[in-house]
Amino acid sequence: MEPYLELDLSVTDEERSLRQAAHEFARDVLRPASLELDRLADPEEVSRPGSVMWRVFRQAYELGYHLQAIPEEYGGTNLSPRARHMVAEEMGWGSADLAIALGVAPFPFAFVCLGGNTELIERYVKPFVADREGKIVGCWAVTEPEHGSDNILIGTPEFRDPRIVPQVRARREGDCWIVNGQKSSWVSNGTIATHALLFLSLDPSQGMAGSGIAIVPLDLPGISRGRALNKLGQRALNQGEIFFDEVKIPADHVLVPPEGYETMTDGILAMANATMGATFTGVARAAFEEALAYTRQRVQGGKPLCEHQLVQHKLFEMFRDVQAARALSRAAYIYNAQMAPPASEYSIAAKVFCTEAAFRVASTAVQLFGGYGLSKEYAVEKIFRDARASLIEDGTNEVLGLAAARLILKRQESGW
Repeated sequence: MEPYLELDLSVTDEERSLRQAAHEFARDVLRPASLELDRLADPEEVSRPGSVMWRVFRQAYELGYHLQAIPEEYGGTNLSPRARHMVAEEMGWGSADLAIALGVAPFPFAFVCLGGNTELIERYVKPFVADREGKIVGCWAVTEPEHGSDNILIGTPEFRDPRIVPQVRARREGDCWIVNGQKSSWVSNGTIATHALLFLSLDPSQGMAGSGIAIVPLDLPGISRGRALNKLGQRALNQGEIFFDEVKIPADHVLVPPEGYETMTDGILAMANATMGATFTGVARAAFEEALAYTRQRVQGGKPLCEHQLVQHKLFEMFRDVQAARALSRAAYIYNAQMAPPASEYSIAAKVFCTEAAFRVASTAVQLFGGYGLSKEYAVEKIFRDARASLIEDGTNEVLGLAAARLILKRQESGW
């Protein structure tokens, strides 16, 4: 049975097969593993040796899910943007937290490919592509104790204010950069990653705009980690601090200097937000399907819940939100995967709408479950907590909205 009715009649048989395979992986591997990991009281146990989390990484890498962001010429999989969106939705349907962990894992290596530096590709990309055991894991080290959503306020006066500078900074010494500072406990894969795509200040006089992007192996001298973060939701997603104390990296490991930082950051955020939209479309669908199944079998007032009109109205609203989320997130994902520069306001709209839809649908699902919706016996309780986290991660929805509004105004001024 197909995961959902596909309204796009141009979807190919190959894309349907890829979606079905991803759905089965999400159903058989991601969902049960995430529920098991969610029950662990100590977040350090999530990533302990022998944890089911590592089995998930190994199985995902065996199936090549870590290669979707890698260009085909470097050993990646040649999936259409539509197929990548479908896979992201299925992964989110299975487990938001593990979907994000696996989605972030290729970040540093995909980024190296963009620069085309053959030496770095040999050193970092090829071993990652060849990995089938989940031993090489990337993270996106951008958030800091004093800097989060302000990283995305490109184009504002504050973005170039020299008084507002990232906490991780580097100084040039010969053919190396020396890195100091701290990334916050919200770095996804932070305590397990082998490599970081590190956002850091290279020219503090330019404020946030003086930043750059580097690939950093996390086994270098001077790098240490904090404890895994103890969270309300997405508990299967490892997150934690990274500290840099006089860490020396070669000059060529800085992939983007300040002059290219704003353009590159805009492109990264466009795809990150579009992917969040796809992932949390899956989360919304998961909550809807849980509620739909439960209301069919739960009897109240002498008949199944689904036969009560008020319940039917709620089910329709949930269904409507899922369909709208898929339509918007897929359109934004496909467009921005192929256009440079991207129309980032559409990716932001997808992220904001889909995460809010996921939280709204999950909240309604808990309500339809009644008291059982509060019980950890049912997956809907975890889905609700996972959805709540999405309103904050990858930029809070409020700040993202402000960033999108500026882009909308700018585009309108130029005549769309």
